[in-house]
Amino acid sequence: MIVHHIRIVAAFCALLVAAPGFVAAQATYPSKPLRIIVPFPPGAATDLTGRFIAQKLGEALGQQAIVDNRPGANGTIGLELTAKAPPDGHTLAIGQTGNLAISPGLTKVGYDPVRDFAPVSLVIASPHVLAAHPSLPVRSLKELVALARARPGQLNYASTGSGSAGHLSMELLKKATGMDLFHVPYKGGTPGLMDLAAGHVALMFTSVLSTSQVGNRVRRLAVGSLQRSPSLPDVPTIAELGHSGFEVISWWGVLAPAATPKDILARLHGEIVKAMASPDAQKRIGALGADIRTNTPAEFAAYIRSEQAKWGQAIKDSGARVD
Repeated sequence: MIVHHIRIVAAFCALLVAAPGFVAAQATYPSKPLRIIVPFPPGAATDLTGRFIAQKLGEALGQQAIVDNRPGANGTIGLELTAKAPPDGHTLAIGQTGNLAISPGLTKVGYDPVRDFAPVSLVIASPHVLAAHPSLPVRSLKELVALARARPGQLNYASTGSGSAGHLSMELLKKATGMDLFHVPYKGGTPGLMDLAAGHVALMFTSVLSTSQVGNRVRRLAVGSLQRSPSLPDVPTIAELGHSGFEVISWWGVLAPAATPKDILARLHGEIVKAMASPDAQKRIGALGADIRTNTPAEFAAYIRSEQAKWGQAIKDSGARVD
C-alpha cells in the first residue's frame, strides 16, 4: 500500500514537471473577470469614474472588468456588498465622501469604513465651490464674513438636504469664520442651484461642474480644496484666504475587501495610478470638473480616517439628521 501511494505521488510530481504552466495558472491574477461595484445609478460622477477605471484595468490586466451598479441608501448598499465579497482582488468598488465619511455618522450602515476595506488609491477629487448670487454685495470671502456678522441669521444658503456634503461644508465654514447663516434644504442639487441662480437664496456650496451650468448667474467666491483647482484657477481657496487647512471636497477612490493580498493590492495600485496619469484621464476627469488625485494605499486609508473624523464632528456640531 505504501509503495502504491509513493507511485501516485511520483506520478503527480512528474505531471507537474511535464506541465510547468499548471502551477503558474493557479497563481495567476486575475484568473476571471473583475467586478467593479458602483454604489450609484448609471450616469453619475461615481459611475463615470468606475467605468473609466474598469476600462483601464481591463486593458492592463487582460481580463474583462464589469461595472456592477448597485444604487441605494446613499451609496451604502454597494459598499456593504463589497465588504462581504471574497478578498481575492476580483471585486472592487468606488467609494466616496458620502458613503465612507458622511453616511456612517448619520445612520447605521452595514460595514465599517476602516475595518472592512483595503483601500487601493484615491483617484479624483472635486472641490466644493462657495457660490453667491451676484445681488449679494460681496466679492470675496472676507466681505461675506463681514456682511454675515453684521446681519446675523439673515443670510440664507441652499443645500441638497440635511446632512448632505453641501450642508456640512457650510457648517464647517460657519464654525471657522463665526458666521450665522440660515439653512434652506432642498430635495436635490438642481432645485437649490436654480434658486441660487434666480436669487431666491444667497449662498450655496456646490460642485465645479454645477456652477459651470449656471455661468455668470452666480459668483464664485472660493473653492474648498487646499490648492487652487485647475478647473477654476482664478478662484482662491478658503485655506489661502486665512483659514489654513480648511478643506471641503468630494472625492472618489478604489477599494477592495479587507484581507485582499498585499501583492494584488500593489498591482492594482500601480495600474490605477498609471491609468490616472494618462492623457485620456486628464480629458475625461476634467470634463467632470474634477482633478486627478492619487495616493498610496496607506495614505488613502489615513485619509478616510481623517475625513470620517472631520465630517463626523460636523454632523455632531450641526445636529444634522437624515431627511
